[in-house]
Amino acid sequence: MGQAGTAEAAVRYLRSVRATAPEPVDALPRPELRCVGADERAPLDAREFRRVLGNFATGVAVITAPAATAGEPPAGFACQSFSSLSLDPPLVVFMVGRTSTTWPRIARAGVFCVNVLGSGQGEVCRAFAVSGADKFAGVAYDAAPVSGSPRLTGAVAWIDCAIHAVHTGGDHLIVVGRVNALGTRDTDDPLLFHRGRFVRLAPP
Repeated sequence: MGQAGTAEAAVRYLRSVRATAPEPVDALPRPELRCVGADERAPLDAREFRRVLGNFATGVAVITAPAATAGEPPAGFACQSFSSLSLDPPLVVFMVGRTSTTWPRIARAGVFCVNVLGSGQGEVCRAFAVSGADKFAGVAYDAAPVSGSPRLTGAVAWIDCAIHAVHTGGDHLIVVGRVNALGTRDTDDPLLFHRGRFVRLAPP
């Protein structure tokens, strides 16, 4: 089943169960960050690794979370490593670098929203890929219905989640989210990333 079919099945599943307030989710502790040891490195050139893996075209998403403490701005970062994971229960997964300064804020919030960007949102992606800047400056959004995470205007799909589990994977963290609500806005094709640049779907 493709990701579109999985998303449709997840929508049917969520609509088939009675809507109830999700149980509170405690923010998970941030896993210990450390450098990758020399004995953990495979004999591969990093540039060649990126070049070859860059042939796998991906969608582009922005992961957002509400402010965990009063007076703090919401959190968000651009993400290519996102996928559906499970239908029952409905789970999704994204990967984030272990040295990310945004991830601890998402972990404290305990919730997040995946915003699948449309083909015209390349600049939005670039804004959320910058570290230390006000990523939400000039970006329109409202609140996702369950978590209150920023739901970006113009995104072609959104998935509202609570953090379900976090695993380590080399120099990244594997974050599993439990889906509490989701929807689409059929206004645009998705933004795609291939070989280091944004691309558009070819017309039929």
